[in-house]
Amino acid sequence: MVREYGKVVGVTVILIGIVGLLLGEKSLFGALNIDIAEDVIHLVTGGLLAYVGFAARDSGLARAVVGGIGVVYLLVGAISFAEPNPLGLFPSEYSVLDNLIHLTLGVLAIAVAWLLPRSRQTSDRTA
Repeated sequence: MVREYGKVVGVTVILIGIVGLLLGEKSLFGALNIDIAEDVIHLVTGGLLAYVGFAARDSGLARAVVGGIGVVYLLVGAISFAEPNPLGLFPSEYSVLDNLIHLTLGVLAIAVAWLLPRSRQTSDRTA
């Protein structure tokens, strides 16, 4: 389940980063923040997720990467409700929709990485 999450979300986040770079610094549909810095972050986090989804064979590494990225996205979403431009890194502020997406990705990643039971096949290999 962790590797599947890495594949799907990793490729999706990479595509979001690419589209953002192509569009430049503006908002998408008037609701989503698009900045070059954020696009690069999407490419990096998406690349890490895709790596553990497609290439990494160590399930512990996959869980750690997916869970760690989940914590980061959860924190970004939560902090951005109070401070729409965390650390002043981005030219434009996060919208409520940006925050909800980050929170959702964070909660899903944490659930997949650390809360869902390991698959039977993975349990058999570690025992």
